[in-house]
Amino acid sequence: MALRKLNAPATAGRLANDTRQVHTVRPILVSAFHGRVCPLAFKPASKLGRTHAVAPACVAAPVELKTGKPRREDVITGSPDNNVTDYIYEKMGMDLHRQADHPIGIIKQAIYDYFESRNPGLFQKFDDRYPIVSTRANFDEVLVPADHVSRSPNDTYYVNANTVLRCHTSAHQAETLRAGHPAFLVTGDVYRRDSIDATHYPVFHQMEGVRVFSEHEWTAAGLTATQLAEKDLKGALEGLAKHLFGDVECRWIDAYFPFTEPSFELEIFFKGKWLEVLGCGVMQQIILDDNYKPGHKAWAFGLGLERLAMVLFDVPDIRLFWSNDDRFLKQFRAGDLSARFKPYSKFPACYKDMAFWVSPEFSENNLCELVRNIGGDLVEEVTCIDTFTNKKTGRTSNCFRITYRSMERSLTDEEINALQERVRQQVASELKVELR
Repeated sequence: MALRKLNAPATAGRLANDTRQVHTVRPILVSAFHGRVCPLAFKPASKLGRTHAVAPACVAAPVELKTGKPRREDVITGSPDNNVTDYIYEKMGMDLHRQADHPIGIIKQAIYDYFESRNPGLFQKFDDRYPIVSTRANFDEVLVPADHVSRSPNDTYYVNANTVLRCHTSAHQAETLRAGHPAFLVTGDVYRRDSIDATHYPVFHQMEGVRVFSEHEWTAAGLTATQLAEKDLKGALEGLAKHLFGDVECRWIDAYFPFTEPSFELEIFFKGKWLEVLGCGVMQQIILDDNYKPGHKAWAFGLGLERLAMVLFDVPDIRLFWSNDDRFLKQFRAGDLSARFKPYSKFPACYKDMAFWVSPEFSENNLCELVRNIGGDLVEEVTCIDTFTNKKTGRTSNCFRITYRSMERSLTDEEINALQERVRQQVASELKVELR
Protein backbone atom coordinates (compact mmCIF):
# COMPACT_ATOMS: atom_id res chain seq x y z
CA MET A 1 0.00 0.00 0.00
CA ALA A 2 1.42 3.32 -0.98
CA LEU A 3 0.87 6.70 0.55
CA ARG A 4 0.30 10.09 -1.03
CA LYS A 5 -0.55 13.34 0.70
CA LEU A 6 -2.52 16.06 -0.91
CA ASN A 7 -1.00 19.52 -0.65
CA ALA A 8 1.40 18.62 2.14
CA PRO A 9 4.99 19.92 2.32
CA ALA A 10 6.58 16.55 1.93
CA THR A 11 4.35 9.94 3.14
CA ALA A 12 4.30 6.38 3.91
CA GLY A 13 3.70 5.04 0.40
CA ARG A 14 3.23 10.54 -2.07
CA LEU A 15 4.36 6.69 1.45
CA ALA A 16 6.30 8.61 1.08
CA ASN A 17 9.44 10.38 -2.36
CA ASP A 18 8.41 8.36 0.20
CA THR A 19 11.01 9.95 1.89
CA ARG A 20 8.73 11.83 0.49
CA GLN A 21 6.54 13.79 2.65
CA VAL A 22 4.43 13.93 -0.24
CA HIS A 23 2.55 16.92 -1.35
CA THR A 24 0.23 15.46 -3.91
CA VAL A 25 -1.99 12.55 -2.98
CA ARG A 26 -2.65 10.26 -0.06
CA PRO A 27 -0.99 6.83 -0.30
CA ILE A 28 -2.80 4.52 -2.58
CA LEU A 29 -3.05 0.75 -2.42
CA VAL A 30 -3.02 -0.56 -5.95
CA SER A 31 -2.69 -3.82 -7.86
CA ALA A 32 -2.44 -5.46 -11.30
CA PHE A 33 -3.76 -8.39 -13.31
CA HIS A 34 -1.49 -10.48 -15.53
CA GLY A 35 -1.13 -14.11 -16.48
CA ARG A 36 -4.61 -15.39 -15.67
CA VAL A 37 -5.82 -18.61 -17.22
CA CYS A 38 -9.45 -17.52 -17.23
CA PRO A 39 -10.85 -14.19 -18.43
CA LEU A 40 -11.86 -11.63 -15.83
CA ALA A 41 -15.50 -11.02 -15.05
CA PHE A 42 -16.69 -7.66 -13.76
CA LYS A 43 -19.48 -6.37 -11.60
CA PRO A 44 -20.34 -2.99 -10.09
CA ALA A 45 -18.47 -2.10 -6.92
CA SER A 46 -20.80 -1.28 -4.08
CA LYS A 47 -20.87 2.34 -2.96
CA LEU A 48 -18.35 3.42 -5.60
CA GLY A 49 -20.42 3.13 -8.75
CA ARG A 50 -17.58 1.53 -10.75
CA THR A 51 -16.48 -1.90 -11.88
CA HIS A 52 -13.82 -4.15 -10.45
CA ALA A 53 -12.38 -7.55 -11.15
CA VAL A 54 -14.08 -10.66 -9.82
CA ALA A 55 -11.96 -13.79 -9.65
CA PRO A 56 -13.51 -16.64 -11.61
CA ALA A 57 -13.69 -20.08 -10.04
CA CYS A 58 -10.43 -21.23 -11.60
CA VAL A 59 -6.83 -21.30 -10.49
CA ALA A 60 -4.73 -18.31 -11.52
CA ALA A 61 -1.61 -19.05 -13.50
CA PRO A 62 1.76 -17.95 -12.12
CA VAL A 63 2.52 -14.35 -12.99
CA GLU A 64 4.63 -14.20 -16.13
CA LEU A 65 7.42 -11.75 -15.38
CA LYS A 66 9.23 -9.42 -17.73
CA THR A 67 12.52 -8.44 -16.21
CA GLY A 68 15.32 -6.07 -17.07
CA LYS A 69 15.14 -2.63 -18.64
CA PRO A 70 12.12 -2.14 -20.93
CA ARG A 71 12.75 -1.16 -24.52
CA ARG A 72 12.49 2.57 -25.14
CA GLU A 73 9.68 2.06 -27.67
CA ASP A 74 7.67 0.22 -25.00
CA VAL A 75 7.91 3.22 -22.68
CA ILE A 76 7.99 6.29 -24.94
CA THR A 77 5.37 5.08 -27.37
CA GLY A 78 4.29 8.09 -29.38
CA SER A 79 0.76 7.71 -28.01
CA PRO A 80 -1.01 11.07 -27.58
CA ASP A 81 -1.45 10.11 -23.91
CA ASN A 82 2.24 9.34 -23.36
CA ASN A 83 4.05 11.74 -21.02
CA VAL A 84 7.18 9.73 -20.18
CA THR A 85 10.46 11.54 -20.85
CA ASP A 86 13.91 10.25 -21.72
CA TYR A 87 15.08 11.41 -18.31
CA ILE A 88 12.66 8.96 -16.68
CA TYR A 89 13.40 6.17 -19.15
CA GLU A 90 17.12 6.40 -18.36
CA LYS A 91 16.37 5.59 -14.70
CA MET A 92 14.48 2.41 -15.54
CA GLY A 93 16.24 -0.89 -15.01
CA MET A 94 18.81 0.52 -12.58
CA ASP A 95 17.24 -1.57 -9.79
CA LEU A 96 18.83 0.15 -6.79
CA HIS A 97 16.75 -2.14 -4.56
CA ARG A 98 18.57 -5.19 -5.95
CA GLN A 99 22.07 -3.87 -5.19
CA ALA A 100 23.16 -5.43 -1.90
CA ASP A 101 25.62 -2.67 -0.91
CA HIS A 102 23.34 0.22 -1.87
CA PRO A 103 21.36 1.95 0.95
CA ILE A 104 18.07 1.02 -0.76
CA GLY A 105 19.12 -2.62 -1.07
CA ILE A 106 20.33 -2.66 2.54
CA ILE A 107 16.98 -1.41 3.84
CA LYS A 108 15.08 -3.91 1.66
CA GLN A 109 17.12 -6.83 2.95
CA ALA A 110 16.80 -5.69 6.57
CA ILE A 111 13.00 -5.74 6.21
CA TYR A 112 13.13 -9.14 4.53
CA ASP A 113 15.30 -10.47 7.38
CA TYR A 114 12.90 -9.11 9.99
CA PHE A 115 9.81 -10.77 8.50
CA GLU A 116 11.72 -14.03 7.99
CA SER A 117 12.78 -14.08 11.67
CA ARG A 118 9.25 -13.24 12.83
CA ASN A 119 7.46 -15.76 10.60
CA PRO A 120 10.01 -18.21 9.13
CA GLY A 121 9.15 -19.27 5.60
CA LEU A 122 5.81 -17.45 5.51
CA PHE A 123 6.42 -14.40 3.33
CA GLN A 124 7.13 -14.79 -0.37
CA LYS A 125 9.46 -12.07 -1.63
CA PHE A 126 9.24 -10.45 -5.08
CA ASP A 127 11.54 -7.73 -6.37
CA ASP A 128 11.48 -8.16 -10.15
CA ARG A 129 7.94 -7.28 -11.21
CA TYR A 130 7.69 -5.36 -14.48
CA PRO A 131 7.15 -1.60 -13.86
CA ILE A 132 4.69 -1.07 -16.75
CA VAL A 133 1.18 -1.94 -15.56
CA SER A 134 -2.43 -1.41 -16.57
CA THR A 135 -4.50 1.44 -15.19
CA ARG A 136 -6.86 -1.22 -13.84
CA ALA A 137 -4.00 -2.70 -11.84
CA ASN A 138 -2.70 0.67 -10.70
CA PHE A 139 -6.06 2.16 -9.74
CA ASP A 140 -9.26 0.15 -10.23
CA GLU A 141 -8.43 -3.06 -8.42
CA VAL A 142 -7.72 -1.16 -5.22
CA LEU A 143 -10.86 0.95 -5.33
CA VAL A 144 -9.28 4.25 -6.38
CA PRO A 145 -12.21 6.43 -7.54
CA ALA A 146 -12.41 7.37 -11.20
CA ASP A 147 -12.07 11.08 -10.35
CA HIS A 148 -9.14 10.68 -7.93
CA VAL A 149 -6.36 13.23 -8.46
CA SER A 150 -3.70 10.52 -8.72
CA ARG A 151 -5.12 9.40 -12.07
CA SER A 152 -4.27 12.75 -13.65
CA PRO A 153 -1.37 12.88 -16.13
CA ASN A 154 -0.20 15.78 -13.99
CA ASP A 155 0.63 13.17 -11.32
CA THR A 156 1.15 9.88 -13.18
CA TYR A 157 3.34 8.76 -16.09
CA TYR A 158 1.14 7.33 -18.85
CA VAL A 159 2.53 4.98 -21.48
CA ASN A 160 -0.82 5.10 -23.25
CA ALA A 161 -4.42 5.67 -22.19
CA ASN A 162 -4.67 2.29 -20.44
CA THR A 163 -1.09 1.72 -19.28
CA VAL A 164 1.15 3.54 -16.81
CA LEU A 165 4.48 3.35 -15.06
CA ARG A 166 3.37 1.97 -11.70
CA CYS A 167 2.81 4.62 -9.04
CA HIS A 168 2.99 2.03 -6.26
CA THR A 169 4.23 -1.50 -5.69
CA SER A 170 0.62 -2.08 -4.68
CA ALA A 171 0.03 -2.36 -8.43
CA HIS A 172 0.95 -6.03 -7.94
CA GLN A 173 -1.23 -6.76 -4.94
CA ALA A 174 -4.25 -8.26 -6.68
CA GLU A 175 -2.26 -10.39 -9.13
CA THR A 176 -0.21 -11.83 -6.27
CA LEU A 177 -3.35 -12.67 -4.31
CA ARG A 178 -4.82 -14.29 -7.42
CA ALA A 179 -1.70 -16.44 -7.69
CA GLY A 180 -2.61 -17.82 -4.26
CA HIS A 181 0.10 -16.28 -2.06
CA PRO A 182 -1.18 -15.76 1.53
CA ALA A 183 1.75 -13.57 2.63
CA PHE A 184 4.14 -11.57 0.48
CA LEU A 185 6.47 -8.59 0.18
CA VAL A 186 6.76 -6.84 -3.19
CA THR A 187 9.59 -4.35 -3.74
CA GLY A 188 10.29 -2.21 -6.78
CA ASP A 189 10.88 1.14 -8.39
CA VAL A 190 7.84 3.39 -8.75
CA TYR A 191 7.21 6.56 -10.73
CA ARG A 192 5.38 9.84 -10.01
CA ARG A 193 5.46 13.29 -11.47
CA ASP A 194 6.29 15.52 -8.55
CA SER A 195 8.00 18.61 -7.21
CA ILE A 196 11.77 19.04 -6.98
CA ASP A 197 13.50 19.33 -3.62
CA ALA A 198 15.78 17.33 -1.33
CA THR A 199 13.13 14.72 -0.49
CA HIS A 200 11.24 14.33 -3.79
CA TYR A 201 12.34 12.44 -6.88
CA PRO A 202 10.25 11.13 -9.80
CA VAL A 203 11.62 7.60 -9.36
CA PHE A 204 11.81 5.97 -5.95
CA HIS A 205 11.32 2.57 -4.31
CA GLN A 206 8.52 1.06 -2.28
CA MET A 207 7.64 -2.15 -0.53
CA GLU A 208 4.14 -3.62 -0.28
CA GLY A 209 3.37 -6.16 2.43
CA VAL A 210 0.27 -8.37 2.70
CA ARG A 211 -0.74 -11.18 5.07
CA VAL A 212 -3.92 -13.24 4.79
CA PHE A 213 -5.60 -15.06 7.71
CA SER A 214 -8.05 -17.97 7.68
CA GLU A 215 -11.17 -18.36 9.81
CA HIS A 216 -9.39 -21.11 11.75
CA GLU A 217 -6.71 -18.63 12.82
CA TRP A 218 -9.00 -15.96 14.23
CA THR A 219 -11.24 -18.55 15.86
CA ALA A 220 -8.24 -20.18 17.56
CA ALA A 221 -7.11 -16.76 18.79
CA GLY A 222 -10.54 -16.01 20.26
CA LEU A 223 -10.80 -12.82 18.22
CA THR A 224 -12.86 -11.49 15.35
CA ALA A 225 -11.25 -11.51 11.92
CA THR A 226 -10.63 -7.76 12.02
CA GLN A 227 -9.27 -7.88 15.57
CA LEU A 228 -6.72 -10.54 14.67
CA ALA A 229 -5.61 -8.76 11.50
CA GLU A 230 -5.23 -5.44 13.31
CA LYS A 231 -3.39 -6.97 16.26
CA ASP A 232 -0.94 -8.87 14.08
CA LEU A 233 -0.42 -5.89 11.80
CA LYS A 234 0.45 -3.49 14.60
CA GLY A 235 2.68 -6.03 16.34
CA ALA A 236 4.55 -6.76 13.12
CA LEU A 237 5.10 -3.13 12.18
CA GLU A 238 6.08 -1.92 15.65
CA GLY A 239 8.61 -4.75 15.67
CA LEU A 240 9.87 -3.67 12.25
CA ALA A 241 10.34 -0.08 13.42
CA LYS A 242 12.38 -1.25 16.40
CA HIS A 243 14.40 -3.60 14.20
CA LEU A 244 15.41 -0.70 11.95
CA PHE A 245 15.64 2.24 14.36
CA GLY A 246 16.28 0.71 17.78
CA ASP A 247 14.03 0.89 20.84
CA VAL A 248 11.96 3.81 19.56
CA GLU A 249 8.59 4.93 20.87
CA CYS A 250 5.75 4.19 18.43
CA ARG A 251 2.29 5.67 18.08
CA TRP A 252 -0.65 4.90 15.81
CA ILE A 253 -2.68 7.55 14.03
CA ASP A 254 -6.12 6.73 12.64
CA ALA A 255 -6.23 7.36 8.91
CA TYR A 256 -8.49 6.92 5.92
CA PHE A 257 -7.63 5.04 2.74
CA PRO A 258 -10.21 3.70 0.28
CA PHE A 259 -8.53 0.29 0.22
CA THR A 260 -8.34 -0.49 3.97
CA GLU A 261 -10.72 -0.27 6.91
CA PRO A 262 -9.65 0.41 9.59
CA SER A 263 -6.59 2.32 8.40
CA PHE A 264 -3.57 3.61 10.32
CA GLU A 265 -0.31 5.51 10.03
CA LEU A 266 2.67 4.51 12.15
CA GLU A 267 4.88 7.23 13.62
CA ILE A 268 8.11 6.82 15.58
CA PHE A 269 9.87 9.22 17.92
CA PHE A 270 13.37 9.42 16.47
CA LYS A 271 16.11 12.02 16.98
CA GLY A 272 13.80 14.23 18.98
CA LYS A 273 10.77 14.34 16.70
CA TRP A 274 7.84 12.26 15.52
CA LEU A 275 8.29 10.84 12.03
CA GLU A 276 5.69 9.17 9.86
CA VAL A 277 7.03 5.78 8.76
CA LEU A 278 4.28 4.03 6.82
CA GLY A 279 0.58 3.57 6.16
CA CYS A 280 -1.36 0.38 6.64
CA GLY A 281 -4.70 -1.19 7.52
CA VAL A 282 -7.05 -4.13 7.30
CA MET A 283 -7.69 -4.82 3.62
CA GLN A 284 -11.12 -3.96 2.27
CA GLN A 285 -12.96 -7.26 2.08
CA ILE A 286 -14.06 -6.79 -1.51
CA ILE A 287 -10.41 -6.71 -2.66
CA LEU A 288 -9.63 -9.96 -0.87
CA ASP A 289 -12.84 -11.73 -1.90
CA ASP A 290 -12.40 -10.79 -5.56
CA ASN A 291 -8.77 -11.85 -5.81
CA TYR A 292 -8.13 -14.57 -3.20
CA LYS A 293 -10.98 -16.71 -1.90
CA PRO A 294 -13.91 -16.29 0.50
CA GLY A 295 -13.61 -16.74 4.24
CA HIS A 296 -10.36 -14.85 4.80
CA LYS A 297 -9.10 -11.55 6.23
CA ALA A 298 -5.90 -9.66 5.45
CA TRP A 299 -3.75 -6.73 6.37
CA ALA A 300 -1.58 -4.63 4.06
CA PHE A 301 1.10 -1.98 4.48
CA GLY A 302 3.18 0.22 2.20
CA LEU A 303 6.44 2.00 2.86
CA GLY A 304 9.00 4.03 0.99
CA LEU A 305 12.57 2.77 1.09
CA GLU A 306 14.14 6.17 0.35
CA ARG A 307 12.20 7.71 3.22
CA LEU A 308 13.52 5.12 5.66
CA ALA A 309 17.06 5.22 4.26
CA MET A 310 17.28 9.01 4.45
CA VAL A 311 16.24 8.97 8.11
CA LEU A 312 18.29 5.96 9.16
CA PHE A 313 21.51 6.76 7.28
CA ASP A 314 21.35 10.58 7.58
CA VAL A 315 21.27 11.08 3.80
CA PRO A 316 20.38 14.78 3.23
CA ASP A 317 19.48 14.76 -0.48
CA ILE A 318 17.52 12.08 -2.33
CA ARG A 319 19.61 12.61 -5.48
CA LEU A 320 22.54 10.97 -3.70
CA PHE A 321 20.91 7.55 -4.03
CA TRP A 322 21.42 7.82 -7.80
CA SER A 323 25.05 8.89 -7.56
CA ASN A 324 27.90 6.76 -8.91
CA ASP A 325 30.39 8.66 -6.76
CA ASP A 326 32.48 6.23 -4.68
CA ARG A 327 32.60 8.83 -1.90
CA PHE A 328 28.93 8.05 -1.39
CA LEU A 329 28.68 4.39 -2.34
CA LYS A 330 31.68 3.19 -0.31
CA GLN A 331 30.11 4.47 2.91
CA PHE A 332 27.62 1.59 2.86
CA ARG A 333 27.87 -2.19 2.85
CA ALA A 334 25.38 -5.05 2.83
CA GLY A 335 23.89 -5.89 6.22
CA ASP A 336 25.18 -2.78 7.99
CA LEU A 337 22.43 -0.58 9.44
CA SER A 338 24.87 1.43 11.56
CA ALA A 339 26.37 3.48 8.71
CA ARG A 340 25.76 7.23 8.80
CA PHE A 341 26.41 9.39 5.77
CA LYS A 342 29.49 11.55 6.11
CA PRO A 343 29.25 14.64 3.89
CA TYR A 344 32.00 15.25 1.41
CA SER A 345 32.53 18.54 -0.43
CA LYS A 346 29.28 20.44 -0.96
CA PHE A 347 29.63 22.45 -4.10
CA PRO A 348 28.14 25.95 -4.41
CA ALA A 349 24.60 26.45 -5.65
CA CYS A 350 23.57 28.60 -8.58
CA TYR A 351 20.17 30.33 -8.35
CA LYS A 352 18.05 31.42 -11.31
CA ASP A 353 14.70 33.18 -10.97
CA MET A 354 11.99 33.12 -13.61
CA ALA A 355 8.72 35.08 -13.51
CA PHE A 356 5.75 34.60 -15.85
CA TRP A 357 2.02 34.99 -16.25
CA VAL A 358 0.49 31.52 -15.85
CA SER A 359 -1.69 29.76 -18.43
CA PRO A 360 -4.20 26.87 -18.35
CA GLU A 361 -1.37 24.56 -19.50
CA PHE A 362 0.75 25.47 -16.47
CA SER A 363 1.06 23.41 -13.30
CA GLU A 364 3.96 23.13 -10.90
CA ASN A 365 4.42 19.43 -11.73
CA ASN A 366 4.56 20.26 -15.45
CA LEU A 367 7.18 22.91 -14.74
CA CYS A 368 9.25 20.53 -12.62
CA GLU A 369 9.05 17.82 -15.27
CA LEU A 370 10.25 20.25 -17.93
CA VAL A 371 13.10 21.58 -15.76
CA ARG A 372 14.23 18.08 -14.79
CA ASN A 373 14.22 16.92 -18.38
CA ILE A 374 16.61 19.76 -19.27
CA GLY A 375 18.76 20.03 -16.15
CA GLY A 376 18.61 16.44 -14.91
CA ASP A 377 20.13 15.85 -11.49
CA LEU A 378 21.87 19.24 -11.58
CA VAL A 379 18.51 20.66 -10.44
CA GLU A 380 18.38 20.65 -6.66
CA GLU A 381 15.11 22.50 -6.06
CA VAL A 382 12.31 24.39 -7.78
CA THR A 383 10.41 26.74 -5.46
CA CYS A 384 7.68 29.30 -6.00
CA ILE A 385 8.97 32.39 -4.21
CA ASP A 386 6.25 34.88 -5.20
CA THR A 387 2.67 34.87 -6.48
CA PHE A 388 0.35 37.77 -7.16
CA THR A 389 -2.82 38.45 -9.12
CA ASN A 390 -3.35 41.64 -11.10
CA LYS A 391 -6.65 43.07 -9.85
CA LYS A 392 -7.40 44.81 -13.14
CA THR A 393 -6.75 41.89 -15.52
CA GLY A 394 -7.28 38.96 -13.16
CA ARG A 395 -4.05 37.40 -14.45
CA THR A 396 -1.78 35.55 -12.01
CA SER A 397 1.99 35.79 -12.02
CA ASN A 398 4.37 33.31 -10.40
CA CYS A 399 8.07 33.67 -9.76
CA PHE A 400 10.01 30.40 -9.42
CA ARG A 401 13.54 30.03 -8.16
CA ILE A 402 15.51 27.16 -9.70
CA THR A 403 18.48 25.98 -7.66
CA TYR A 404 21.21 24.22 -9.61
CA ARG A 405 23.90 22.29 -7.74
CA SER A 406 25.99 19.28 -8.69
CA MET A 407 26.69 16.61 -6.09
CA GLU A 408 30.11 15.98 -7.67
CA ARG A 409 31.63 19.19 -9.12
CA SER A 410 31.44 22.97 -9.36
CA LEU A 411 29.13 24.31 -12.03
CA THR A 412 30.10 27.10 -14.40
CA ASP A 413 28.03 30.19 -15.14
CA GLU A 414 28.23 29.38 -18.83
CA GLU A 415 26.63 25.94 -18.57
CA ILE A 416 23.91 27.05 -16.15
CA ASN A 417 23.04 30.10 -18.24
CA ALA A 418 22.67 27.79 -21.24
CA LEU A 419 20.40 25.42 -19.29
CA GLN A 420 18.31 28.28 -17.94
CA GLU A 421 17.83 29.76 -21.40
CA ARG A 422 16.53 26.38 -22.63
CA VAL A 423 14.20 26.27 -19.64
CA ARG A 424 12.83 29.72 -20.39
CA GLN A 425 12.27 28.90 -24.06
CA GLN A 426 10.49 25.62 -23.38
CA VAL A 427 8.39 27.01 -20.52
CA ALA A 428 7.11 29.68 -22.88
CA SER A 429 6.48 27.34 -25.81
CA GLU A 430 5.23 24.20 -24.05
CA LEU A 431 3.44 25.61 -20.99
CA LYS A 432 2.16 28.65 -22.92
CA VAL A 433 3.18 31.13 -20.20
CA GLU A 434 4.14 34.73 -20.84
CA LEU A 435 7.62 35.42 -19.47
CA ARG A 436 8.10 38.66 -17.58
